[in-house]
Amino acid sequence: MRRYVLLLVLGCCCALTLSKAFDGYARVASVEPESGKVGDEASAKGENLDKSKICEIYLTDGKNDFKAVITEQTEAAIKFKIPKAQPGRYHLMLLTAKKDSMMEQPVVFTVEE
Repeated sequence: MRRYVLLLVLGCCCALTLSKAFDGYARVASVEPESGKVGDEASAKGENLDKSKICEIYLTDGKNDFKAVITEQTEAAIKFKIPKAQPGRYHLMLLTAKKDSMMEQPVVFTVEE
């Protein structure tokens, strides 16, 4: 019984440590709308997205990156214009404010014809 309690306590400590390790990192959880045409506006929603952490947002297909113009930015959202890109599915990618890291997000946006 003690072994199981010890394992449970260790598991909780590891989970708490991991959650604290990623505290403060920018993360996009969704984009609205999920598709649009070049020039339309979309909103990436998540956390830690303010100007002190993120300076640019891109659409990427893994080979080509398309910089979007940010029109509004807060802690919880980045509004941006859809950049000129071929129709298709793209992940959102963030450039940190220090310009030392690009973080591809698990959120997909579809550029329509």
